This record gives sequence, C-alpha cells and structure tokens, in this order.
Amino acid sequence: GVEVGPQPQGVVRADILDKMRKIVKHGLDFVQLFNEGREFPPCTIEAFKIMEKVDYPRNKNDEVIAIIHPKLQDQDWQPLNNGDPLFLTLDGDVIAYKENCTVYPTFINEAAYYEKKQAFVKTVKIKLTAKHIRSSAL
Repeated sequence: GVEVGPQPQGVVRADILDKMRKIVKHGLDFVQLFNEGREFPPCTIEAFKIMEKVDYPRNKNDEVIAIIHPKLQDQDWQPLNNGDPLFLTLDGDVIAYKENCTVYPTFINEAAYYEKKQAFVKTVKIKLTAKHIRSSAL
C-alpha cells in the first residue's frame, strides 16, 4: 500500500494525487526493470522510525487542556529539539519539548488521530542499506 499525505478527510488535493501517481509509477517502473533482469546497485536511504505516539496534554477528567503550538503546526518531518514549543494551553502557556534527543514529529494534529488520543508521532531518522539485487528468473 501507499499512503501519501497530509490530506484532510473527504478532500482530494491535486498536489497529493500527483505525488501518489509518481510514487506508484516509480514502483511499477522498478518492477518492470527488475523483471527485465536489471541489476540494482547497493544503496542507502534515510527513513524515519516511529518511536512513540504523543497525546495532547489532559486534565484529571481526561479533557484536552492544550492544542498544538502554531510553530509546530504543519512541520511534519522537521527536527524538534529540546526547548522547542509543542503545545499551547488554553490559558496561553507554552509547553515545550523537554528531551535531549532530536526527533521528527509527523501526523501533527491530524483529525483522523484525535479520537485515538494522538497529537503527533515522534520519529527518529535512520539509515537503511539495501544490497544489490537482480532477478534470478532470467
């Protein structure tokens, strides 16, 4: 499967649809070339590994007491460092990120995850290495 976003529920965005088409085309091109016997050299790519789901701050009655800070909104896959703002309370107080490792939040303030108590997901950047491959069917 391919998931491309962000895209609000019930909305079709031309830019996101174009990205999805390009990804699917690259996948089909790879399959075609692989089936023709093309050898692919080893490669290394950066990826993001999900580490933790982060909920909105809540009170003792399980009610949300803060929203995503404006500086974090729409910053999916961007580095989040110690001291950077995460949430803004309804009283206007800033809740900052308080960890010494850089993370890359994603799915920030996504409507589909609100009921799942997920304000965003913390990811870390990793490198994946693939060995060379060639179809042995030829």
